[in-house]
Amino acid sequence: MRIAAIDIGTNSVHMIVVRVRPDLSFEIVDREKEMVRLGHARIAISNRTPIRPSLRRGVLRRVTARTLVGTLIVAAGTVPHASAQESDLIAPGAKVERLATGFGFLEGPAADADGALYFSDVVNQRIHRWSPQTGVTTFRERTGRANGLRVDLDGTLLVCEMDTRQLTAIDQDGQRSVLADEFEGQRFNSPNDLWVDPKGGIYFSDPHYGPADAQEIKGNHVYYLAPDRETLLQVTTDLVQPNGIVGTPDGSRVYIADQGAGRLWAYQPAEDGSLSDKRLFVSQGSDGLTMDERGNLYVTGQDITIFDPSGEPIASIGVPEPPANLTFGGREGTTLFITARTSLYRVDMLVTGQ
Repeated sequence: MRIAAIDIGTNSVHMIVVRVRPDLSFEIVDREKEMVRLGHARIAISNRTPIRPSLRRGVLRRVTARTLVGTLIVAAGTVPHASAQESDLIAPGAKVERLATGFGFLEGPAADADGALYFSDVVNQRIHRWSPQTGVTTFRERTGRANGLRVDLDGTLLVCEMDTRQLTAIDQDGQRSVLADEFEGQRFNSPNDLWVDPKGGIYFSDPHYGPADAQEIKGNHVYYLAPDRETLLQVTTDLVQPNGIVGTPDGSRVYIADQGAGRLWAYQPAEDGSLSDKRLFVSQGSDGLTMDERGNLYVTGQDITIFDPSGEPIASIGVPEPPANLTFGGREGTTLFITARTSLYRVDMLVTGQ
C-alpha cells in the first residue's frame, strides 16, 4: 500500500509518498517535496540529493518500519498538538494547555485521589504541587534531585532521589522516611522512576548518572521492593539504561523502557515480584511511561507516541517542548498531565489511566 504523509509548517505543507511492503519494510516512491517529519527525526529530501542507500532499503536509525507506518498513518489526518483525537482518545476540541513554566527540568508527575498533581523540578531540587484551586505551590525543597514520583495506595508520596541514591516516602504529615538505599551492601546508582503494583510492591529503575568512580553496583538494573517494605529483589540484569516503568492495572504485565538500548520490554511478574518472559514490545526507548484504561501505552520522546496493547502505534500527541514524563489525573482521572523540560502541560482525554 502507499501512504502519504504531511508535515505542516508555518507557511507550507510538504508531502512524501511511501510504499509499505507486507513485511512492513518501505521505500520512498515520491520525494518531490523537501521535508518530511518521521516520528523523532527530520529527514531532508530533495531532487538534487539522492536518498541514502539505507533509506532505500527501508532502514531508519532509531525509527523502525513499524513505527514509521504508524507515524505516517497518524500524520495523514491529524490536528496540531492533539493528533490522538483521530483515535477517539482526546476529548473533542481539546488542546495541549500549558499550566506553568519557568522551571529547570520537570519530571515525575504523580496524581493523588483529590485531583492534585505532584511533580519534581530535578535541577532546582524541588517537588511542586498543582491543583485547580491553588495553582502551583512548592511542596518540598532540597529533595536530593528527586526525579520519579508516585502516590502509594495509602496516599504516601514515593520519591526516587538521585543524589541521595535512595527510594524514600513522604507521608501525609510531611514526614520523610527511607524505604531502600542499597542492594546487598552496595548503594544504588540513582533511582529514577517507579511503579506501584496492585499488591503495593514497588518496581523502580536505577540507571547510573554521574561519575563512574562513584558507582558501587555494577550495571544498571530494576528492583522490586515487596509490600512488606523489607524484601528487595533485583529483577533485571541485562538492561543498558532502564528508565520508565509501568504495569497493567491487574499486575499481569510490567513494561520497562531501556533508554540506553532504545527498547521497550514487556515482562510477566511472578507472585514474589520477580520478572520473566521478557519480550520486545517496541524498538523505542522512553523516559516516562503511562497506560490508559484500554491498555494503550504512552511513550515519551520528541512527542508522545501511543501504542495499543499489541505494540502497534495508533496515535501521537505533539507537545511544545519534548516531554519527559506523563500521568493521568484530575477529579475524573481523564486529564493527561505532561512534564516537558521547563513547563507543565495538560490535555483533556476521553479515557482514564495511570
